[in-house]
Amino acid sequence: MKPAPFKLYVPEDEQEILALLHEYGTEARILAGGQSLVPLMNMRILQPQVLISLNRCAALSYLNEQGGGYAIGARTRQAELEDSERVAQRLPLVSAAMPYVGVRASRNCGTVCGSLAHADPLAELPSVAAALEATFEIASVRGRREVSADEFYLSALSNCLEPDEMLRQVWIPKAGSDSKSVFLEVSNRAHGFAVAGLALSVDIDAGGVCRKARLAAMGLSETTLRLRPAEKLLEGKVLTEELVEEASAVSTEATAPYQDIHADREYRRRVAGVLVKRALLNCSETVN
Repeated sequence: MKPAPFKLYVPEDEQEILALLHEYGTEARILAGGQSLVPLMNMRILQPQVLISLNRCAALSYLNEQGGGYAIGARTRQAELEDSERVAQRLPLVSAAMPYVGVRASRNCGTVCGSLAHADPLAELPSVAAALEATFEIASVRGRREVSADEFYLSALSNCLEPDEMLRQVWIPKAGSDSKSVFLEVSNRAHGFAVAGLALSVDIDAGGVCRKARLAAMGLSETTLRLRPAEKLLEGKVLTEELVEEASAVSTEATAPYQDIHADREYRRRVAGVLVKRALLNCSETVN
């Protein structure tokens, strides 16, 4: 399979990248790792006339401590986060999810921001970003703006980027001393697309009370899904077995799963409750 003809630009400067996006708009696509874009082009599902590569723009490759969190640049590879001790210590949910993102070969090329921008409802990183309440910095020749994960994701494979904009970086807050995080997913085969998954981040004080809960599911809606009814139920309470069961049931009802060749709606709905229960029990055992 071969892609349709296209023109390739490989700028070394961020402003040149933004100028090209401004010039070509809907005709252009950003190329970083290419792990999702290139297969779609090879199958001619996507046929951009222009590709704008980030791979010579070294200024967009960084993992910087910034304002109580970490800023991750548009060219930063997934493998860099997977191998980082800082990420393992300060962003444990990111570290836990990273081995599930494709295979090592794809993580060597694939970028964090590329996966986030692709907005696949079965991708791990969008759910992680939602659970950690990450901030997305978007750039164009008109300037920069910041949006939350809730604002960034619109539907399957659809985000809020305008044709002349790119996701310049994502900022993720550090985990606090009381924070517990779990990432779980169910798939039909190793290294295949998940059937469903869950990114969970909770803050539990010394008395065992859940002060803050963030649960974001993948594969259970047309985009990453915050399980807000379960979050509301958990906050301000001790994680007892009864509360965990109730949160599991509430989460099951909050989902809006779709059906495909890998799993039907009812199976995905049941999986949601199981994942929430497992994740919360994991957290409560850690506290005890």
